[in-house]
Amino acid sequence: MVNPHGIRVKARDPYTISRARMIEEQLVARGIKDKRLLKAFSIVPRHLFVEEGLSANSYGDFALPIGEKQTISQPYIVAYMIEALALKGDEKVLDIGSGSGYQSALLSLLAERVFCIERLARIATRARKLLDDFHCANVVIRVGDGTVGWAEEAPFDAIIVAASGPHVPEALLKQLGPDGRLIMPVGCDFDNQSLVLVTRKGNGFKEQNLGGCRFVPLLGVNGWSK
Repeated sequence: MVNPHGIRVKARDPYTISRARMIEEQLVARGIKDKRLLKAFSIVPRHLFVEEGLSANSYGDFALPIGEKQTISQPYIVAYMIEALALKGDEKVLDIGSGSGYQSALLSLLAERVFCIERLARIATRARKLLDDFHCANVVIRVGDGTVGWAEEAPFDAIIVAASGPHVPEALLKQLGPDGRLIMPVGCDFDNQSLVLVTRKGNGFKEQNLGGCRFVPLLGVNGWSK
């Protein structure tokens, strides 16, 4: 069947109970309150966005590999980052390091348009197929360097970066629209970073530290070199 947002899902799949438990125990219990976000988590089947053979572990409280030495983030951290963007439904979002497309699928239910940048072509191709299977027509993916953003489509109401850099790239700050919000892990230690929320206020930016985290490195001209 096709849900009201356009994503094709089975009326009931083998992971329905696991998904519901994930939402209650990992998200709601830790303070995630956005009802639209929780609904999106109930719709998008995370088990299809992990490496083949890991489906049984897909709703666990941890990150999982998706190939090419990349990972799909822990469900809670995905929810925490998206909730911090305070999406209302009419936004234009830039999703950097979109990986397998799981976060992009969630965003497709919460924003008007989603523009994704993925550095690795094989991962981007698989993500595009999954998103097409779920009729995510409001999601666009391109292969490229996420640290330079997507200037042709700027400004963005929200930017989410799923990889850690030594600092927030200035190119991304320039592409943030008025009152726009950017969330990204930042730090020079590959094993310990801080989740930073940046809000544009006129010509300036307000920065808030939302706590510690650990992500794969953000590679690119404005991030880490290979």
